Amino acid sequence: MATVRETTYDLLRALGLTTIFGNPGSTEEPFLQDFPADFHYVHALHEASAVAMADGYAQATGRPAHVNLHTAPGTGNGMGNLVTAWHNRTPLIVSAGQQSREMLLMEPRLASRQPTELPQPYVKWSHEPARAQDVPAAFMRAYATAAQPPSGPVYLSLPLDDWQQPADPPPQVRTVSTRFAPDPRRLREFAALLTASRNPVLVLGAAVDRATAWPLAAAVAERLAAPVWSAPAPERAAFPEHHPHYRGVLPYAIAPLAEKLTGHDVVLVVGAPVFRYYPHVPGDHLPPGARLLHVTDDADEAARAPVGDSLLGDAGLTLAALLDLLPAADRPPPAPRPTPPPPEPGDPPDADALFAALAACWPTDGVLVQESPSNLAALRRRLPVTRPASYFTMASGGLGYGLPAAVGIALAERDTGRGRPVVAVIGDGSFHYSVQALWTAARLRLPVVVLVPVNQQYAILKAFAELKSTPGVPGLDLPGLDLTAVAHGYGCATRVIDTLPDLADALAEALRADRPTVLAAPISTAIPTLL
Repeated sequence: MATVRETTYDLLRALGLTTIFGNPGSTEEPFLQDFPADFHYVHALHEASAVAMADGYAQATGRPAHVNLHTAPGTGNGMGNLVTAWHNRTPLIVSAGQQSREMLLMEPRLASRQPTELPQPYVKWSHEPARAQDVPAAFMRAYATAAQPPSGPVYLSLPLDDWQQPADPPPQVRTVSTRFAPDPRRLREFAALLTASRNPVLVLGAAVDRATAWPLAAAVAERLAAPVWSAPAPERAAFPEHHPHYRGVLPYAIAPLAEKLTGHDVVLVVGAPVFRYYPHVPGDHLPPGARLLHVTDDADEAARAPVGDSLLGDAGLTLAALLDLLPAADRPPPAPRPTPPPPEPGDPPDADALFAALAACWPTDGVLVQESPSNLAALRRRLPVTRPASYFTMASGGLGYGLPAAVGIALAERDTGRGRPVVAVIGDGSFHYSVQALWTAARLRLPVVVLVPVNQQYAILKAFAELKSTPGVPGLDLPGLDLTAVAHGYGCATRVIDTLPDLADALAEALRADRPTVLAAPISTAIPTLL
């Protein structure tokens, strides 16, 4: 008779979940014993790195990924990046070990006391099977739940003595829909409002990229002769940023955002929250006379929006349906936005100069992973994203995601055969949150490049302190960190970019390497404005 473990592995094979990210613990060893040769265990040195690697892998492959954590302490270690996976809408199946059922009443060492509550509210579903025989079916339900819109992480707590129990007949392998179309009547109402608009504007979010809908977004913008903004703090790029209709990324505060939309009477938001705010700068959510139309695949996102009328539907299917209903606008297209002036020279250079140099040598099909909050505006200003599925960051605002996510994305590029180069821009503060991910990249011989703007401070927090007039905050400087020594210790190639002309050769060499490379680039310590 087949065991629960054997039946579960057969199900994982059938679902294509043969790559497992994790950091093994005692409560996971009965699941991992005699690990099958046709599976790949991606070993992370910390659970936070494992979760973010799986997140990056899932986003880059477009399929759910499986990450295995160590009971309650390991789940706690991974929670920061589980929060990010929730906000990123990443389909993750998170399994965690649990102590033996026979001892749970006594709450022994490493028992998870309330395992289904521990990861809440940042999972779509959380479950500990009532019987060992329910484990395989729980994985099937977890897969279906994670993949369906709005996609996101799910959590299974699995007692370690379940795996060798005799199994019930295996669960049926099922497929689920990952997209749904908008209500036709409501869609026609939206189309009529856009057709009658004198000056519409589009605001696009990450769901457009997840739906592979860049061409549709461009076609709708051109049909409406409307400018296009990226929603505030986007985790993925949703529009070709060299397109003449593109305007940039909206600020993530109430009053400044509304000011950017001044003059528009209809605001069409597709695939983004309304809106993702951070510092509180009070004001009206929209300029006077503006009406907002919100397209989302998440009913909760629609419900919590402070303004606007909502339409539930997949971003790509909705844009395609709108395109069929919209006549060509009888007005000229918006004028292209001005090209930013050349960066000012400096020694050390500022972030604008560094990223202008990066843009000049950027690989055509490069994938950018970003976690440098204080330098983000300069990065987006100097390095436009011009290809789909080639920009990734965290939607949550929590640090420690970008570096391991880049490793997961680079592995996905290898496994899918696309082979696109992956370059991560990681601040020297962010670098240390999940620095252990470098070891995994080195072990897997992934040629991921990590460019670190070094300013030896949490500059984003200094900018926030200036905005909120909170001087004297401790712990905002980072002296005495040797990034290259740390990276070398994990098995990476390293180089310090002393002058900007060195960057092109250093990047080209790193992309040809058979291991990860960390490029440390000293930049000015000037504090950028937050908004």
